[in-house]
Amino acid sequence: MGSFSITHWLILLVVVVVVFGTSKLRNAGKDLGGAVKGFKDAVKDENAEHAKKNAVIDHDGKAGTTDRPATDKVNNHDTNSHADDKHNV
Repeated sequence: MGSFSITHWLILLVVVVVVFGTSKLRNAGKDLGGAVKGFKDAVKDENAEHAKKNAVIDHDGKAGTTDRPATDKVNNHDTNSHADDKHNV
């Protein structure tokens, strides 16, 4: 009762072909294939756009990626050291 045998799948295929016809099934297959291809092209274009956005032009004029770390160093001054000077006076 859990899974279908090969004869069940063949009977189901025959019923689907009789109900929908081969031309409608062929068109549905083409439409599905076109949708998958469109999705893959969109993903490829998005990845190319993302890579282009992250590319940096170096001093030689060649495009490449940076070797810099993701975070920039910020010059932080210790604000508590000045407060300690006031108390020592």
